[in-house]
Amino acid sequence: MMTIIKAYYSDIITRASLMQKTEKIIKEPLLEIDGLSTHFKTEHSIVKAVNNISFKINKGETVGIVGESGSGKSVTALSVMNLIPQPPGKIAKGSIIFNSPTLGKIDLVKLSDKELRQIRGNEISMIFQEPMSSLNPVYTCGDQVMEAILVHQKISRIEAQKRTLHLFDQVKLPNPKAIFKAYPHQISGGQIQRVMIAMAMSCNPSLLIADEPTTALDVTVQASILELMEQLRDEHDTAIMFITHDLGVVAEVADRVIVMYRGKIVESGSVWKIFSDPQHPYTKGLLACRPRLDIKLKHLPTVSDFMGVDQKGKIVEKEQNKYKSVGEALLLNVLSEDEIHKKQQFLIKQPPILEVNNLKKHYPTRKNLFGKPVEFMKAVDDVSFNVYPGETLGLVGESGCGKTTLGRTILRLLEPTSGDIIFEGKSILGYSNRELRSLRKEIQIIFQDPYSSLNPKKTIGDIIMEPMRIHSILKNRKQRKEKALELLKKVQLESKHLNRYPHEFSGGQRQRICIARTLALQPKFIICDESVSALDVSVQAQVLNLLNELKEEFNFTYIFISHDLSVIKFVADRIIVMKEGEIVETGFPNLLFDNPEQAYTKQLIQAIPKGNLEEIRKKILKRSQNRSAPST
Repeated sequence: MMTIIKAYYSDIITRASLMQKTEKIIKEPLLEIDGLSTHFKTEHSIVKAVNNISFKINKGETVGIVGESGSGKSVTALSVMNLIPQPPGKIAKGSIIFNSPTLGKIDLVKLSDKELRQIRGNEISMIFQEPMSSLNPVYTCGDQVMEAILVHQKISRIEAQKRTLHLFDQVKLPNPKAIFKAYPHQISGGQIQRVMIAMAMSCNPSLLIADEPTTALDVTVQASILELMEQLRDEHDTAIMFITHDLGVVAEVADRVIVMYRGKIVESGSVWKIFSDPQHPYTKGLLACRPRLDIKLKHLPTVSDFMGVDQKGKIVEKEQNKYKSVGEALLLNVLSEDEIHKKQQFLIKQPPILEVNNLKKHYPTRKNLFGKPVEFMKAVDDVSFNVYPGETLGLVGESGCGKTTLGRTILRLLEPTSGDIIFEGKSILGYSNRELRSLRKEIQIIFQDPYSSLNPKKTIGDIIMEPMRIHSILKNRKQRKEKALELLKKVQLESKHLNRYPHEFSGGQRQRICIARTLALQPKFIICDESVSALDVSVQAQVLNLLNELKEEFNFTYIFISHDLSVIKFVADRIIVMKEGEIVETGFPNLLFDNPEQAYTKQLIQAIPKGNLEEIRKKILKRSQNRSAPST
């Protein structure tokens, strides 16, 4: 309790001291946005994606822009780069003054395409949100980064190649020489993101715009990328516009924070001020809905607990807000150590619903002359564990550790190399296709990407009813439609959504539709594979609360796969840590986080952005010292 109280009610003297230190770092403005409005024309109306916003970014300063999807963060960044697609979009009004080192003060809105090409990639660089669509599939990764260097810098191809390999090493890409020769489809999404970051940093830009640059990355890689960006800022006096929905990351890197909602700036200030004393109800909601590392919560507060919205989309104070402050929201949701211990002991005293024994999944990587495999990639290697009825087992580890492969092998979407999987006392490895179909009624999976796991040609109603039809649940279409409407209500959607198509919904809504489809079969066991990783922190809180509520109502058992340890700590009753296909540590969340036994687990925990005031204080002081240190 005292931890929370101290975190949100710090002494005034310390706060004032830090504010003074923050003020001292302010330098000459590099970017000045004044009255910017960017609109998009649709068939029925004009969408004001950015609506009359103004702010400045100073040289050597990091400004974090936060808000939910649709708040205007990315459109603001694209407006600065003058990359708004015309039509349907256009910069309706306002100015974007950039203090160019070569051209002096210029309005980016008024520049020609030729003048913009001199600026883009050289003086202003951008890391785009979608790494998979940001690289040209017909060129190697190395050639694409080299091209950016050669276009803007007068150096030879050999020097450009050396610089590219050095950048690949800096962004922690494994085997930089191999990545240099690889095409985008041959590397993972996280590796593509790191190639994009290397490209953006290749010319030491004056302004780096980072649009969700670490969303697809593991916490350890994220930590190294954030450190690299800080190094670039300190060494070259680079300003950074850092766009993210992760407030923990903002706390790590930002000097100032701008909070956007529906195209407008609702609050701005130093990172210390925003985190220690948020004023706007929307800001309070964003801060409160983050899963915590220092405490276990019964229920994650959401944005709607702090504010209401009228019919015109204007924020209004509700007559009876559920919470008045972030501290209050946390205090009223804390689970006591005694409650946690009782639940843990109850779960593990039951017979397991799932037993995984010595499970292996190996992929051949090299064969001899006779076609016999002689080398293997051990995706899952001799893994054993139990899952108990009503439990949420958290499965965590870096990309490539075998989490997803393990989940799919348990479902027999992938056939294991060896081992055994026992569900409700019966081995499922010898099941026929008919028996497997029946089994999948009992064990379901919610996939990572809600965009690709829904059929775009079918209505939401048909998507939810299809599993019921296949497994002969209920007598006819009328009854199944009634059940589908009931399930939509369960996942906080409306009956009018039944006849719409997936493309008409947001990411969070699509994930809820996936959950409704899963519930249609009334399974006993659900595997959630990174099912909230692509969502805003506010939507993530809603989905996590929903999963917990459904678990209590229907007595579900979950395996929850994630690379986000803060999410895992909130949702899991026990945690398994995986590395290179093996289990390295297992334990209850409170014990695992307070006293990890393995060095790998410690490394994962230390890399998590904490986002608490003590860590913010340390970061501010560190940045202040770095900036005041004489350059060498």
